[in-house]
Amino acid sequence: MKILVLNCGSSSVKYRLFDDPPPAASAASPSLDATPSVTGLGSSDPGAEPAVFRGMPATLAKGLIERIGEAGGDAADHTAALQQVMESIDLSNLGAIGHRVVHGGSLFSSATLIDDEVVETIERLVPLAPLHNPAALSGIAVARKLLPDVPQVAVFDTAFHQTIAPEGVTYAIDAGLAADWQIRRYGFHGTSHAYVARETAALLGRPAEEINVITLHLGNGASACAVQGGRSVATSMGMSPQSGLVMGTRSGDIDPTVIFHLHRVAGLPIEEIERSLTRSAGLQGLTGANDMREIQRRRDEGDPAATLAFAVYCRRIKEHVGAYLALLGHTDAITFTAGVGENSPAVRSAALQGLSTLGIEIDEARNNRGDRIVSPDAARVAVCVVPTDEELEIAEETRKALGA
Repeated sequence: MKILVLNCGSSSVKYRLFDDPPPAASAASPSLDATPSVTGLGSSDPGAEPAVFRGMPATLAKGLIERIGEAGGDAADHTAALQQVMESIDLSNLGAIGHRVVHGGSLFSSATLIDDEVVETIERLVPLAPLHNPAALSGIAVARKLLPDVPQVAVFDTAFHQTIAPEGVTYAIDAGLAADWQIRRYGFHGTSHAYVARETAALLGRPAEEINVITLHLGNGASACAVQGGRSVATSMGMSPQSGLVMGTRSGDIDPTVIFHLHRVAGLPIEEIERSLTRSAGLQGLTGANDMREIQRRRDEGDPAATLAFAVYCRRIKEHVGAYLALLGHTDAITFTAGVGENSPAVRSAALQGLSTLGIEIDEARNNRGDRIVSPDAARVAVCVVPTDEELEIAEETRKALGA
């Protein structure tokens, strides 16, 4: 069954078309994106394709339409952008369209077949994600208009974290205010954390429901997640993607008084404070650059600002790892993913430095080679590097929502 995945941003549309083979054929039909060989897995055949990369659907087409609605952009609006997508790929025998929706509030705990009622509910959640949900709604509306006979499914970033216990999502504020305005921890990057935790289990040759994993999604946006037996039990992002780890342009956790102080004492309007903390904070605020490669280059040259930013970034990761170790009781693996997590040996090493008494160690040779398992063979906790694939997870959730 062909599945088209759409990720509509406020000024972009990212798409990927999958051909999902039937289960009987999947083992013999690895993905076109599958990794042919990976070192450091302990396989008796060093050139063998690991089981973790077998049986994935093939990617038939993918692309990105950017600067929608801007002068010189790729499309005038989302309707034109999606029309381009539909005209550029073969949609014969298309079985479904999966839409990434950032915020499902507390109402959606799984991928959901889209109808008018679901659209109305997503619209009611716009105040929780004013930059993201409207773009997803635009994509849904256009796709339903252009392909009215194709089933469409909403896959929510927040859904994976609906398994977190009440004490893990409740903020200690006035309960009435919280209830009236839907204030609680929701968490994000759910498709990535779900996918990576499951692939980590496969990498270790163990059932996902039997292991505990701390997943670290480190990209321009960054979040940590404690996964117990395949279920999210804690995550660093909160009501919005603003809290938790230090990110490319977002501050992560700060004392709320910082906002009051900037408003009352510095005289900054709330809108300017919000813009600063979301677009001019994080690595960008500390160094003037939001790319970890640039931070590391400048750090290697002895730049004090980059050295401090790198240390702040890695310490925040370590603090969350420690908290999740305590929460889980025992951890079988810590897995790095996304742009920084997959590609920065220095971040992986620094974030876990000094944790050997807890059974967490890194083999620097494996780490620098970019192996999939970068911990020593005898380590109690496996340290893994697993490339994320959120679009593949959306396709899988779409297929499951349709019962296919």
